[in-house]
Amino acid sequence: MTTTTLKQGTVSRREALVAAFLALFLGSVLTFGVGLASPDAVHNAAHDWRHSMGFPCH
Repeated sequence: MTTTTLKQGTVSRREALVAAFLALFLGSVLTFGVGLASPDAVHNAAHDWRHSMGFPCH
């Protein structure tokens, strides 16, 4: 019989802030930056998402 033990990890405040900043940055790039991209598929996906979320882009 095998026993598995799980150890609960902790995250420091600094690590949590770094993760939150990176998530905010990536989300901003996807929301605002990708809409200016030239490949049609990427632009259309970002464009449709922004319209569905209520962002004006025209």
